[in-house]
Amino acid sequence: MALLLCFVLLYGVADVTRGLSITTPEQSIDKAKGETAYLPCKFTLGPDDHGPLDIEWLISPSDNQKVDQVIILYSGDKIYDNYYPDLKGRVHFTSNDVTSGDASINVTNLQLSDIGTYQCKVKKAPGVANKKVLLTVLVKPSGTRCFVDGSEEIGNDFKLKCEPKEGSLPLRYEWQKLSDTQRMPTPWLAEMTSPVISVKNASSEYSGTYSCTVQNRVGSDQCMLRLDVVPPSNRAGTIAGAIIGTLLALVFIGAILFCCHRKRREEKYEKEVHHDIREDVPPPKSRTSTARSYIGSNHSSLGSMSPSNMEGYSKTQYNQVPSEDFERAPQSPTLAPAKVAAPNLSRMGAVPVMIPAQSKDGSIV
Repeated sequence: MALLLCFVLLYGVADVTRGLSITTPEQSIDKAKGETAYLPCKFTLGPDDHGPLDIEWLISPSDNQKVDQVIILYSGDKIYDNYYPDLKGRVHFTSNDVTSGDASINVTNLQLSDIGTYQCKVKKAPGVANKKVLLTVLVKPSGTRCFVDGSEEIGNDFKLKCEPKEGSLPLRYEWQKLSDTQRMPTPWLAEMTSPVISVKNASSEYSGTYSCTVQNRVGSDQCMLRLDVVPPSNRAGTIAGAIIGTLLALVFIGAILFCCHRKRREEKYEKEVHHDIREDVPPPKSRTSTARSYIGSNHSSLGSMSPSNMEGYSKTQYNQVPSEDFERAPQSPTLAPAKVAAPNLSRMGAVPVMIPAQSKDGSIV
């Protein structure tokens, strides 16, 4: 009876070992953002596994607030990879023939949202097996900057700082001296793995080139720093120079403002003078009044002439008055002269004068 029981137990164990199993152990994988993660899942089938093969990958998000979701599925000789929107187009089987025993997948262009526990589940009735892989996505250190915070003068206190622009924690720091003896100053040894080195009572021996390396589980970055510890500068001269420079700048600005104000006042004065009406200046004589005076003088001349010298009077004298001005002279209304009888004129001693007729063009008829 005992022998029979041992035979049954041995036969059952053999059946279990010959059934479907996943040979890849459970593991944890760390990858950098933007890289590709390989999640292994290799399996073997037993002789009694005759059902259809189904392979299913699921994700349990790291926030533990979402239920497990299928990200890729193989069933009925077809692949379905559009179940999970966050990984759409970024998850693929690594093997072209998953029935050969390789259900591993690649997740490309990793993002921080891809962090979580991935589960590979293989079914082929009556066998069923599954394994889990923990995926952690980290950010590599990058954009690291080394600089001195303080004045690099002998006797001063300042700090050497090493700051990466980005990088997932935890971060490890390592300072090194690259020049001269390549040995870090003794007071700094306790801070060689710190992002900040505090320098007390600096001396010229601290001068040199230093490097700072920042690293985490997925990558590293480095920066360089040149430290020059110099004697104290003449601060009084520097302050005096700064004050003088400031005063000169203020004087220059004041001169510019004064010139602009003066020019503006001159322009304003010129405009006022230009529009001012001068009442003490008599108006210019018009051409009409000139023509009238000219005609009056000629009539006086004609009145004093006798018939004997009328012919000697050149008609060109009449032409001395521009015809245009003569014709355009406005006819101002004049009072008719008072008529005097001929006998009275004789008593008054008047001399009869013959006034020649004048044609339209100004010639004497």
